[in-house]
Amino acid sequence: MTRSQRLVLIASILGSFVAFLDMAVVNVALPAIRRDLGGGISTQQWVVDAYLLTLGSLILVAGSLSDLFGRKRVLAGGLVGFAGASVLCAAAPTVETLIVARGLQGVAGALLVPSSLALIIANFEGPAQGKAIGTWTAWTGISFILGPLVGGALVDAGSWRWAFAINVLPTAVTLWMLGRVRPDPRATDRNPVDLVGAGLCAAGLGGIIFALIERPGRSWSAPAIFLPLAGGLIALVGFCWFERESAHPMLDFALFRRRNFAAGNLATVAIYAALTGSTFLLTVFLQQVAGYRAVVSGLALLPVTLIMFALSPVFGRLAARHGPRLYMTVGPTTAAMGFALMTRLDATASYLTQLLPGVVVFALGLSATVAPLTAAILGGIDERHAGIGSAINNAVARVAGLLAIAAIGGIVAARFASSIDSGAVTARALDAPARAFLSEARRRPFDTALPARLRAESAESEPAARVKAILNQASSDALHTGLWSIAALLTLGGLISAIGIRNPTAPAKRSAREAPQKIRGPSSEN
Repeated sequence: MTRSQRLVLIASILGSFVAFLDMAVVNVALPAIRRDLGGGISTQQWVVDAYLLTLGSLILVAGSLSDLFGRKRVLAGGLVGFAGASVLCAAAPTVETLIVARGLQGVAGALLVPSSLALIIANFEGPAQGKAIGTWTAWTGISFILGPLVGGALVDAGSWRWAFAINVLPTAVTLWMLGRVRPDPRATDRNPVDLVGAGLCAAGLGGIIFALIERPGRSWSAPAIFLPLAGGLIALVGFCWFERESAHPMLDFALFRRRNFAAGNLATVAIYAALTGSTFLLTVFLQQVAGYRAVVSGLALLPVTLIMFALSPVFGRLAARHGPRLYMTVGPTTAAMGFALMTRLDATASYLTQLLPGVVVFALGLSATVAPLTAAILGGIDERHAGIGSAINNAVARVAGLLAIAAIGGIVAARFASSIDSGAVTARALDAPARAFLSEARRRPFDTALPARLRAESAESEPAARVKAILNQASSDALHTGLWSIAALLTLGGLISAIGIRNPTAPAKRSAREAPQKIRGPSSEN
């Protein structure tokens, strides 16, 4: 690896790392945000999804900008905007302000991801490119797991606000590193930016996500749910039609004619929905139900960070040598087994016996998945389309996570309410106030705090102990339902990979006569 390539790799990793890290950091801060600014699980979902909504909606536009104006230039602009939005998040006086600031963070974050990966695609080739992608994916994957650890330490040491303010430091370091990377040439074919497509995409995703998050406690036919859902679906259909008809679309459907690109993105939907949903679900449960401190809930997932750091580059090289299909099949299936093991978790959340075995198995599966998945999707894309190609894949991953937070949150809320209803029916020695409290509590998943009257009683007395037991059991039941949903998504991702991914019949090689800016894809696909 040359000095120039080393600078590119470090700057690319740091540039995307801050965006991915912030997705995970906020999860561990959600209970503290709720205590400080108020709100329930739907508010917590919005704090996460406001970021993912703008990120997923605009990342395709950002990919186009990266191809047109240069990866380095777009990456630098995104870093400046991300630092500013992070300061707004840290200073937010209300949860509504925080949600808006999170949306602005997502706008800036959309500029970071495709341009950082495109820098790697443009500066590496052959096996070195596979190794570089493996290193990049290792660090970006690690950021999802490292986020809860960093965020937990900041929340426990000071305030949830530091979890956002800290972004200024790595952003400044990344800008300094980026300044040492030579500029990439600006594209000569400057097509107009697809603002109409971006607007339709944002409106479509926004309507659907609003309906999914606000659905618990209301019927699907309620105007506040049905109208946004219908409007969102119509907008997404309009987005697909407009992109097909547009002379300069931000979503190039021609790329999906490549089998591995299409199948890989479909697998991405399932795999990254599971990854994002699981991080949200576990960090909230461990703190609000099991009573873990914020930093301890981050440490609980530390084995994933260590295992991914060690193994992701290895699997990246193996996939470049033998093809990605086997690893993309076995990896998600193994990760699914890890979540199946985690269904032994109850309100005590014993780390060594209930959580750690599943975490280790999940980490092994995830390590075998992320680098081969990225390599399979981007391996056959022309370098001049690397920005939009990586943007599409990252948009798919973010939108999958966005939908997962909303959908899994709804599944968990429904199971929590159902379990409380069952527990209240079979419970004995519950007076009218206790039953009234449980009726209200069914709308607050993973909230096991007792009311003042019950807190004043002994923990072993009736009805305090029974109410607490009902809340704990409902939380465990809801968690298990969410974990089984995540395991099913990962299994689906492995199945899609087994059926859809094809290994190249020969290693991708560059010809000596090939133009330097052209990256050759697999020689053929079955």
